[in-house]
Amino acid sequence: MSFFKKYSTLLVIILSVICYFFFAYFLERTQFYIVSFLWIALFSGFYLLLQNKNSSFKNLIIVAILFRCIFLFAIPNLSQDFYRFIWDGRMLLNGFNPYLSLPETFIQLNLQPIAEASTLYDGMGELNGSHYTNYPPLNQFCFFIAALFASKSVFGSVIVLRVLIILADIGILYFGKKLLERLNLPVKNIFWYLLNPFVIIEMTGNLHFEPVMLFFLVWALYKLHQQQWIIAAILLACSVSVKLIPLLFLPLFFQWFINHDNNGTEIKNSESQTEFILSKFSLFKIAKLSLFYILILTITILLFLPFYTPELIGNYASSVSLWFKDFEFNASFYYIFREIGYLFNGYNEIAFIGKTTVVLTVIFLLYLTFFRRNKTFVQLITAMLFGLCFYYFTATTVHPWYLATPLILCVFTKYKFPVIWSSVIILTYQAYTNHPWQENLWFVFMEYLIVFSYFIYEILYQLKMKKL
Repeated sequence: MSFFKKYSTLLVIILSVICYFFFAYFLERTQFYIVSFLWIALFSGFYLLLQNKNSSFKNLIIVAILFRCIFLFAIPNLSQDFYRFIWDGRMLLNGFNPYLSLPETFIQLNLQPIAEASTLYDGMGELNGSHYTNYPPLNQFCFFIAALFASKSVFGSVIVLRVLIILADIGILYFGKKLLERLNLPVKNIFWYLLNPFVIIEMTGNLHFEPVMLFFLVWALYKLHQQQWIIAAILLACSVSVKLIPLLFLPLFFQWFINHDNNGTEIKNSESQTEFILSKFSLFKIAKLSLFYILILTITILLFLPFYTPELIGNYASSVSLWFKDFEFNASFYYIFREIGYLFNGYNEIAFIGKTTVVLTVIFLLYLTFFRRNKTFVQLITAMLFGLCFYYFTATTVHPWYLATPLILCVFTKYKFPVIWSSVIILTYQAYTNHPWQENLWFVFMEYLIVFSYFIYEILYQLKMKKL
């Protein structure tokens, strides 16, 4: 018994390495039950590692990097999106604008604009190849780097893309730890993200670029807490230029700018706060907030500028709009709204519902901006977490890798329901056991029942703690 207790952490690490290795090199996403078994085993090990108080911060860093390095030479087996990443990067390298053409057009015309064009098209699939790319410019730059170092090898491109994602996670570790220290939160909280099997498999393994976006986001939040708002705005623009999702957070910075003095000290007294808001100094704060927004949007536009043609906006908008009016996957409330639409109209109302959920998200974000107390930095990040999750709870499509953003945000808050969500998101892969893929809504129901149950529990618990 003493032997097991002494070497239990080492045993957990060894078993996790074996599971990750099997995951990386021997699995297909159609093997749902084997995938689920390994997923549960890895999450059990993850929990044990975090609960072990004897694990040092340095050792956990080594373990997190070790787990990622296992995937270094593996071709992603749970997602095919990386083929489009490589396609876009090679198009850029060969002087093509990736926003202006469809892969299927070249294939149908028997043209080979890049090396391994047919292989990449077959890999990405007909659905992906028939739509314009929706990856913003800094994401495209990452793809370009892969093409620069491996212009004729899918395997080589995969390695380069994976190294970029691992480096981004190391950056998240560095600035996340610094931000946790400034917020007087336990620095080991960062491992809720860094050691999470979902992050290691979906990001490092499947090459989704959320970590690059989150690296810039966490860095921006750290700089904002230091009152270096100009640098924070530049970094937020970089984050948006990897993935558009941080645009949702922009309204929520209002109270942080308005309710703090030059040193970032919160204005606490209600009477002085009223005087403060009405003062010329407050007008200066509003001007600073406006410049913050202008800087973010200007830099984002400038990053798109090298790709600009009259067709760019239309192509990009048509691609982004697909997520609101065409695509359906792993939705929660949307599936309920869809069934109501079938009941009354006899057909799928996705186009109307998709637009409606966007409006609801905007209304909820405005509520968080003006009516919820977001004066402290933890409250600000909590509002970001709630706003984003509201969007996901009402969205038509919630792919597993989307959860990386709420997961990193929860590290800086009292809420951990995204960790629970990351553990049950594996249920979505049941859809790939069917050919063509088809969701079993009982699995979707089970996933969201667990997530919402824990979410409600945390809300009630926090309300109870405030009363004590």
